[in-house]
Amino acid sequence: MRADPNPRPQTVLLIVASAMFMEQLDGTVLATALPTMARSFDADPLRMNVALTSYLLTLAMFIPASGRIADRFGSRSTFRFAIGLFTLGSVLCAQAPTLWALVAARMLQGAGGAMMSPVGRLVMLRVVSKAELVKSMAWLMIPATIGPIIGPPLGGFIVTYLDWRWIFYINVPIGILGIVLVTVFIAEMKETSKTPFDLPGLALAGTSLSCLMFGLEVGSRGAASKLVVAALAITGLAAGALYIWHARRTPKPILDFRLLRIETFRLSWLCGSLSRIAVGAMPFLLPMMFQVGFGDSAARSGLITFASSIGSLAMRTCAPWFLNRLGFRTVLIWIGALATAILAVSAAFRPDWPLPLIYTVLIANGFFQSLQFMAYNTIAYADMPREQMSAATSFYTTFQQMSLTTGIAVSAAALAASVAITGHSQPLPMDFSHAFLFVSAISFLAPILATKLDRNAGAEMSGHTTRPVAAKA
Repeated sequence: MRADPNPRPQTVLLIVASAMFMEQLDGTVLATALPTMARSFDADPLRMNVALTSYLLTLAMFIPASGRIADRFGSRSTFRFAIGLFTLGSVLCAQAPTLWALVAARMLQGAGGAMMSPVGRLVMLRVVSKAELVKSMAWLMIPATIGPIIGPPLGGFIVTYLDWRWIFYINVPIGILGIVLVTVFIAEMKETSKTPFDLPGLALAGTSLSCLMFGLEVGSRGAASKLVVAALAITGLAAGALYIWHARRTPKPILDFRLLRIETFRLSWLCGSLSRIAVGAMPFLLPMMFQVGFGDSAARSGLITFASSIGSLAMRTCAPWFLNRLGFRTVLIWIGALATAILAVSAAFRPDWPLPLIYTVLIANGFFQSLQFMAYNTIAYADMPREQMSAATSFYTTFQQMSLTTGIAVSAAALAASVAITGHSQPLPMDFSHAFLFVSAISFLAPILATKLDRNAGAEMSGHTTRPVAAKA
């Protein structure tokens, strides 16, 4: 079956967004179901974050290769294979008899997701102009945002009235449809020049990222001895140092740190990573707080936590207007600070809070956080040459997923530390407050660093320009 050689950008955006919808739906449904799954596996609910971090860990390991694989085998073939692998992993997750079998299946899912999101984004970058990038990014994220809206209540419904295994089976029809649509509507896009694949770089980068992330994850929940955590950290740092030495001597390294010489890309990467630590903590902390800290059912928890995604969806239609009126710098500084402050308000949640007030906080948080990340995801490519888009997408997405993984691990560590210090037998609302405040403090560093961004950065994409100050006579 031959694809349309000149597909409409809107059609391509819809297909890519549908793949992201499946991935986002899977993650948010799973987060709501974790306490119920813990009982099924006879596991500690606080240790169930391994089901989230194992997926994110695999993403960090394989995303660096996604751009090179797409260049070598073609965007369509790689994207289609990634959807198929993610769908197969979903089926195996549903069949998992133990927690560790689930973790293994989640890692297979992660291998598919490692190519699915970055290659999908690369397809988008290749079919739209920079002038249309803000609008295209907004449209791309609308279906992807619907996943987190549907996910929590759907996850709560499934684990309350059905079997938790159905949270993975729902990916199967979406995945099959995605494979068909990619085959019909997305043309094959390959790089004409054959760049040697940096296999040693992938091995070193993968070893470094996986050891560091896994060490942080098991250390945060006390699942391994200090000796094991130290060994993982040392191995990760050593592999990372070797990779940096290797990358300096390789023309096209798998993760090219020379991209950070571009100011807009560097600041988007650094500030976005700090902000995403807090965002990565939310899918773990919120459902756990409502179900373990407040004693709510999974269904009730899901009907509350989806509210932030409503705010995120509402923002998508407003983002071009905000960026046009305010510019990237103002959005990243002031909207970023406001989003972090609203996130910190979540620390004050208590069981006796009125639901409308909790909904208001979560919707506002979702709105401003989403606007902030729309700006990060767009400004990163403002000054990026088209021939470096593949490398930039792989690099950016790798550290994006690392930040999300770090957010889960850091929040779990902060929660466990609070429980240990206060002497509670299980997490209480106060312990969740401490965890929320800790990740909010990390996130607040982002708008401070964003002050270094040029006032007219990304003006070609946003349409916003700052008038120069007239000199005094």
